[in-house]
Amino acid sequence: MQMLEFISGEVFSPVRIAESLRTTKGEIASTLGLGRDAFSRRSRIEAVKTQTRLREMLEILNRVEPQAGSALAAYAWFRSEPLPGFGNQTPDQLVRRGRAQMVHTYLDRVVAGGYA
Repeated sequence: MQMLEFISGEVFSPVRIAESLRTTKGEIASTLGLGRDAFSRRSRIEAVKTQTRLREMLEILNRVEPQAGSALAAYAWFRSEPLPGFGNQTPDQLVRRGRAQMVHTYLDRVVAGGYA
């Protein structure tokens, strides 16, 4: 996944992301803990919270994709893999709570060969 392919008009495009992950904008919004209308108007798409969550998700997916084998597998991991040491919360649950850095820390430990 190249980050530039998801940018449209200087913001991350939920439409492009959803198409790439073969899902809907609504599912992406739900996965990120955003309201159903977060992607309904340009002003809401451009909101800092919306853009931050999209960026955080894409950063994590980019890190996981080589090990997962595809963007779709990375997205499935993001939504469903409970992370030990974080109360078995999934990466998407941590991102929703503003704790994307915790997922990065977990991935750093795994890459370094440590048990996460």
